Amino acid sequence: MKPHLIIKLNKINQVPQFKYWENLIENKQGVSKNFVPSIDRVVRGKYNIDFFVSNNYQPKEAQWSEVELKNDLNKVYRLILLTNNPDIPEGLIEEIKILPEVAFVKKGQITTSNIPDQQYSDSQSLSSKYIKNAIYLKEAHKITMGHPDVKIAVLDTGIETGHSEFDNQFRFDKDFVNIIDGASQFVGDFLDMDDVPDDLVGHGTHVAGIIASKGRKMPIGVSPKCQIIPVKVLGALKDKGQVVGAGLIDDIDAGIKYAVDKGADVINMSLGIKHHGGGLPHEDIIAYALDSGVSVVAASGNDGKKDKYYPGALKGVIAVGASDYIGHIAPFSTFGGHVSVTAPGVNVYSTFLNNGYAMSSGTSQASPFVSGTIALLKSYAIEKGKTIKNEDIIYILKQTCDKYSNRYKDEKSGFGRINILDALKMLRYNL
Repeated sequence: MKPHLIIKLNKINQVPQFKYWENLIENKQGVSKNFVPSIDRVVRGKYNIDFFVSNNYQPKEAQWSEVELKNDLNKVYRLILLTNNPDIPEGLIEEIKILPEVAFVKKGQITTSNIPDQQYSDSQSLSSKYIKNAIYLKEAHKITMGHPDVKIAVLDTGIETGHSEFDNQFRFDKDFVNIIDGASQFVGDFLDMDDVPDDLVGHGTHVAGIIASKGRKMPIGVSPKCQIIPVKVLGALKDKGQVVGAGLIDDIDAGIKYAVDKGADVINMSLGIKHHGGGLPHEDIIAYALDSGVSVVAASGNDGKKDKYYPGALKGVIAVGASDYIGHIAPFSTFGGHVSVTAPGVNVYSTFLNNGYAMSSGTSQASPFVSGTIALLKSYAIEKGKTIKNEDIIYILKQTCDKYSNRYKDEKSGFGRINILDALKMLRYNL
């Protein structure tokens, strides 16, 4: 991917439409080099930078849907700059920003998401079916273990889909990682999108095991009978001797759109970025997901401070903090008023690379417990011939969490630690 700009236009009478950027990468036939005249004059005329123009999103069907139009996805464009210089002039950004036709303009930026250290382990002492059943998963599984029609999209570093803990549970595999050329600090596969979401880090594989493992040599997953949509949105980046997940914000957004359009019921994002500059990260596309009835769950962060990481801090997203198995908030768990609930996130044993297993701690590990819980709620509703809305799910989680104190909600733990059994019992009563 060349350096690029993301531009959203204000409401205009005639919205121009171009090829979708992913299709443009594969086939440049019919590509447009003209956009809006005022923007063309700045980019090509004043700064002498040639470009291709493309739509940043593609419609789910042949025409834009009402939900897509409501969230202005048809007005977001990607200008692919035909230059090998990754440093886009700041003056160019500022001049485009003040044009009346422009709602916002952003550089295509690489963002990083810290990945908790994982300790490779083959300890059989950790492989019993249920470990320290603090969230009452064992009892919940007597009610439901999930339904194959319920799909959980895991947006992460990819998944080792051939791991022995998984059985034909994967659909619509996709790799969106396509980092800007010249990003020499990346390792492994970071160019050329495809349908092979190989995990080179282990983070996404660990997360997927918490959701859907069969429990052969590890604790069983929260919703082992549900389907997984593996969407690779993070590559592997070497940073100060450590490997972190990193990807283009715009490609993460593309992954969210893809997951929604492929029918995801839940999106798990065990990642988060801080807000820099104008416009909240992922805001428009998360609104599209929520309006489409998809539950979005994200890690709150691992800096142990009162802070906001996105998408977890966006309205409607369920931000998850981490707890241990004896009822304490993990010291690394980022907190604030946006945190919804907590879940186990200390020394979690799950699937890892090369058909192995590892222990890891982080809100990245807590988030899939909640995604799996929501999948169970949606599964139980399906089994009873019903559907359940996002607002009902959030209400049930609020009412059934186990509290850490006598407060209904606090900024450290949100509404408390999830209790899967009580959540299912409340849903059963309501249905």
